[in-house]
Amino acid sequence: MTSDVELARRIARHAGELVLEIRTATGLGPMMGEPGDEERLARKSLRDRADRAAHDYLLGELTRHRPGDAVLSEEGVDDPVRLTAQRLWIVDPVDGTWEYGQSREDFAVHVALWDRTADALIAGALAIPSAGITYDTAHPISVSPELPTDRPVRIVISRSRPPRRLAEILAGLSALLPRHDIKTYSVGSAGAKTAEVLAGRADAYIHDAGLSEWDVAAPASVAIAAGLHVSHFNGDPIRYNAPSPLVGDLVIATRALAGPLLDLI
Repeated sequence: MTSDVELARRIARHAGELVLEIRTATGLGPMMGEPGDEERLARKSLRDRADRAAHDYLLGELTRHRPGDAVLSEEGVDDPVRLTAQRLWIVDPVDGTWEYGQSREDFAVHVALWDRTADALIAGALAIPSAGITYDTAHPISVSPELPTDRPVRIVISRSRPPRRLAEILAGLSALLPRHDIKTYSVGSAGAKTAEVLAGRADAYIHDAGLSEWDVAAPASVAIAAGLHVSHFNGDPIRYNAPSPLVGDLVIATRALAGPLLDLI
């Protein structure tokens, strides 16, 4: 029998390959400037088709291989049966649909499994289809817990919705870490931002509002497996399978940066 992690990895990777094939078939290249009405409709149609195709694929595979488990998907109907389920798969078929529709690379596929007895995520996979990379909880990568000495300390943030207190946070970090330059840069989806920290290009990802369980579960699972700090802004752990799937804020950071960040936010 395929393990939960193996299943999560396989279906996340295949869903990513599927949506790449759908996008390639349209012939739509990177968006250049403001699109006209025809292009805007074509890109919306692409986003809708990819979301639906990936959702249908993931739901079909989970139903076939784990028929007793519940599923919470951004693109599905939220069935209240999940609230009493022993195990819940939390998936985002295309995390970063806007970036996907623009033919950008910073989108992801999320698959994670929550268990009631553990009250925790017990398996997860995060696919970055454009890079051909899939992170999973069974094969944690090594992320340095220390602050970098050969580059600035980097924090990855949302392009469209940076934290409201970002300037204050950056000023505070500069005061706490006077020997380090502090830089920010923007990346699209939550999964792609987390991948920046996993790859060692960033030291933290912070987001202050609007995230849901499907945005957070898979990135959090692989980040925890890699030894990164994951929490709300107030330091509380993130809980899953709540009546409302809204999570809100998120901090994913290396151990050396997590303390100063949490002191500030």
